[in-house]
Amino acid sequence: MAVAIIRILNNSPSMKFIIGDVLIIIFILFITRLPQSFSTTEAIQPSLTRLDSKRSSPSVQESAAKAVLGRLLPTHLHSFHFKIVSKDVCGGQACFLIENYDGPTENGPEILIKGTTAVEIASGLHWYIKYFCGAHVSWDKTGGVQLASVPKPGSLPLVKGGGVLIQRPVPWNYYQNVVTSSYSYVWWDWERWEKEIDWMALQGINLPLAFSGQEAIWQKVFMGFNISMEDLNDFFGGPAFLAWARMGNLHTWGGPLSKNWLKQQLVLQKKILSRMLELGMTPVLPSFSGNVPAALKTIFPTANITRLGDWNTVDGDPRWCCTYLLDPSDPLFVEIGEAFIKMQIKEYGDVTDIYNCDTFNENSPPTNDTTYISSLGAAVYKAMSNGDKDAVWLMQGWLFYSNSTFWKPPQMKALLHSVPVGKMIVLDLFADVKPIWATSSQFYGTPYVWCLLHNFGGNIEMYGTLDAISSGPVDARISKNSTMVGVGMCMEGIEQNPVVYELMSEMAFRKEKVEVLEWLKTYTHRRYGKSVQQIKEAWAILYRTVYNCTDGIADHNIDFIVKFPDWDPSINFGSRPSKLNSMHTFRSRTRSRRFSFQERSSDLPQAHLWYSTHEVVNALKLFLATGNDLAGSLTYRYDLVDLTRQVLSKLANQVYLDAINAFRRKDVKALNIHSQKFIQLIKDIDVLLASDDNFLLGTWLESAKLLAENPSEMRQYEWNARTQVTMWFDTTPTNQSKLHDYANKFWSGLLEGYYLPRASSYFSYLSKSLEKNESFKLVEWRKQWISFSNKWQAGLELYPVKAQGNFLTIAKALFDKYLS
Repeated sequence: MAVAIIRILNNSPSMKFIIGDVLIIIFILFITRLPQSFSTTEAIQPSLTRLDSKRSSPSVQESAAKAVLGRLLPTHLHSFHFKIVSKDVCGGQACFLIENYDGPTENGPEILIKGTTAVEIASGLHWYIKYFCGAHVSWDKTGGVQLASVPKPGSLPLVKGGGVLIQRPVPWNYYQNVVTSSYSYVWWDWERWEKEIDWMALQGINLPLAFSGQEAIWQKVFMGFNISMEDLNDFFGGPAFLAWARMGNLHTWGGPLSKNWLKQQLVLQKKILSRMLELGMTPVLPSFSGNVPAALKTIFPTANITRLGDWNTVDGDPRWCCTYLLDPSDPLFVEIGEAFIKMQIKEYGDVTDIYNCDTFNENSPPTNDTTYISSLGAAVYKAMSNGDKDAVWLMQGWLFYSNSTFWKPPQMKALLHSVPVGKMIVLDLFADVKPIWATSSQFYGTPYVWCLLHNFGGNIEMYGTLDAISSGPVDARISKNSTMVGVGMCMEGIEQNPVVYELMSEMAFRKEKVEVLEWLKTYTHRRYGKSVQQIKEAWAILYRTVYNCTDGIADHNIDFIVKFPDWDPSINFGSRPSKLNSMHTFRSRTRSRRFSFQERSSDLPQAHLWYSTHEVVNALKLFLATGNDLAGSLTYRYDLVDLTRQVLSKLANQVYLDAINAFRRKDVKALNIHSQKFIQLIKDIDVLLASDDNFLLGTWLESAKLLAENPSEMRQYEWNARTQVTMWFDTTPTNQSKLHDYANKFWSGLLEGYYLPRASSYFSYLSKSLEKNESFKLVEWRKQWISFSNKWQAGLELYPVKAQGNFLTIAKALFDKYLS
């Protein structure tokens, strides 16, 4: 009935004219209260139909898919023929079909790939080169592509039978976290973005977040409310911290934003959106969440604007602490939100109906009254729908996990049911570990996307939950009264653990659970270009260890090299006030954690360890044994360096604790032995990482500087880049940032230039305290270290951007030195 009414409203001008505002409100209230048996597919079908109508023409999409092929396999540009088909060909669903080309093939097409959009065609191409040619595609920084196994033009494998038909079991494949734009994309130019959009298309992503350039839109919107550029300089964060300024966590930090940056990013966003549309993707644009400049309170003194509390500053410094929130109940909220949506449409065109908004992310409403919460949700949606009558609200569901003490079932229902059915989509952000759909009656009937979170802060650590990925989306989709409408990848940082993201991408096209061990056998063959028994055995070990985390703990890398404990070891670690980061899109749930090569006392710092280190050492041994066969493979190089790094980092955790225990025993000699071994491990891992271009600090810093258009911007961007991966936020002379090392990285240059001096000075202070028989001077160490860090963050020294040394020789030498 609701669908019929929607169709009448959409198609009948006379009906639109007859019904008034009151009847519209009655209609909205009616459809928001439909029983849960109302089909989720029916609820979102009007949106799907409208979005289909916005897509580029078949010829544009076919050309865009052909261009992806040309950038991936230019030698085979004429070996494939692409054709857009309707969903009717696919049984009413999005799909791709792979067939033998029926026609003359001499110097021409051999394989025909049909798809409902260019994304489906690109996915079909990827499927074909994977499963018929044994090829592999991953990010350049995780080894890149392996295409040597693709036969020459004229010799491509034929498809047996009537061909291959692969349907999407759910409509959407979502991509990105709201902070990925800062942790991974911040310094990208169009060349790098083009590669990423190609990767998205090949992985089947059709619902990507598109957040670049929004500050230029906000500048234009706020000018209409008498906000000056000077006011906005106090509002926007710096380039590397924009994600948190957008969420209202901070202001000014790392800024101001130059006119060059605003212009540059807006131009970039238009290119990004244009390419996404050419490929048939539906971009998700930002919307207004209530975060406003301080000056708005002066201009509109009667508006309901409140100053938020502190978010992770050391001492509440008002220069970047405590932003301002316009209450959704205030009429000005709808006015600004509507203006922002309309300004985006003016700049970009009518490119989407889906908008992200997370007003209540880290921001609990002032009361748990359900009527009030419902009115807030309705106001947020009204701000969107006034700007775009067909708007759909996409919301991260993280708040229901991170702030579960507030969001009880009545409050969840009040928010989720505050908009019409089908007009809200929830991202079950942490479904790989803590699925909310299973404990909330399918989000109480609200459509949702099953998401993989997986990574925090862009940390580098081998980690995964492959079994959960291979079964979780299927279990959710076939569960009773399922409201699942998509799968998604919501990692905070990309370019790590390629096996995790390849499997997760495939789940967008798989209706059945994947037998992971069998899948890994074909994965390793594709990734390295040949079948090697020892590699298969190594990956079988990694599957049941590193990639089989079942302890329910979100893996944020806190290995001691990159997250050095800031404490006095003469005091029990557990007795100190917790310094766990507040959510920062991640709030840890405390659970017991098993550490390192043997059990350790709970009064010591503990790094996350969920597997047998002995088994993983054996996997590394098997990897090294294949060096002569695979030494020329960039994917092998990446994996071997990463695995060696992982093993040595876990070893360093134990060495650190050995040093701390020696200090507690007042054994100066043992303390010096273990601390020197820890320091040597940092040096050796740095040398290892330097042998692969993908683990270099220099490339991160240089990419930041390349975006600058003058010396002032160059210094600012480099400070932003250095600060994000180290101290992150503000300090005092005796207090490190509460977020220090949140975005830690195992990068050559960062270990030698930053982590090494930190550990060296700390252990030096420990040793002196024993030699002089006095207490450990923690405050004095902090003063020295924070001063060093501040200088390093503002430094201009250059770091290599090209690999140095033979990775295989180095990895073998380190194995012999530490593990044999």
